[in-house]
Amino acid sequence: MIKAVLFDLDNTLIDFISMKRSASRAAAKAMVKAGLNAKPKELSKELFDFYLDYGIESDDAFTKFLEKKVGVAEPKILAAGLNAYLKEKYLHLKPYPGVLETLAKLQKKGLKIGLVSDGLRLKAWMRLNEAGLDKYFDTVITYEDTGEKKPSKKPFLNACKALNVKPNECLMVGDWPEKDIEGAKALGMTTVLAGYGGRSTKQVKADYKIKMINELEDIV
Repeated sequence: MIKAVLFDLDNTLIDFISMKRSASRAAAKAMVKAGLNAKPKELSKELFDFYLDYGIESDDAFTKFLEKKVGVAEPKILAAGLNAYLKEKYLHLKPYPGVLETLAKLQKKGLKIGLVSDGLRLKAWMRLNEAGLDKYFDTVITYEDTGEKKPSKKPFLNACKALNVKPNECLMVGDWPEKDIEGAKALGMTTVLAGYGGRSTKQVKADYKIKMINELEDIV
């Protein structure tokens, strides 16, 4: 019997990649306007690709990007890029369609709800808060709690302990087969692949695959 539902955050509850692309476009335009010699469209792609290679959650990506591209992170250009990025980021930090309604229904059914993320605790809570999702979560497990990332068993076990449930009483929903699905399956959890998140589905098969998050209601 399923007593708890665990979720990944980025590209499962929030369209993180689309947000990152939009924010990178805004930052590129702002840096060019501030004096960076580049074409905004090309600069946007370069910045986004750099984020993926350097670390999608990194705090110094803009500085390192400018140092790599032009040799120095000039404060005027760096500030313009960061300000534009942050403004655009929060405009697009929204849940996928149906997420709010689905979480509310799961909560109403008496199910415990948890988050298992490889990100940092504060950033996870900031995204949940901005997207209006924070009130639904009984526990949020991040990298800082275990020092290990999915598919390690530790983050999943920490979530189970916090929710006082056994792994086989949990359903895990995530977009990344090799991390979210593999780690949860190893513990005997029921797994659901968020097919709308855009990850490859070839390596690890989930018990279920959904095209929209509201399909969870039937699975539960």
